[in-house]
Amino acid sequence: MLGFLEKYTLRPAEIVAADMQSLLAAGISEQAIRDALYSSAIFQIMNRLSDSFDVAVPPPEVFAQGAAERLEHGYYRA
Repeated sequence: MLGFLEKYTLRPAEIVAADMQSLLAAGISEQAIRDALYSSAIFQIMNRLSDSFDVAVPPPEVFAQGAAERLEHGYYRA
């Protein structure tokens, strides 16, 4: 799946039906493939928008603090 997503991201014009067939033959469901493609597309869009608008990436400490808060409280607070 990761190799397919790399191809989808970097060389989408090269994707052929055999690529999908190899994923299915490996036991990956159509739904899982669809989900992976949707997730990849969203990340590609966000990366392009972030680059276009020169969004600053916080330092690692900020991500670490956010991770600690998620572990303690989850993603949603009442």
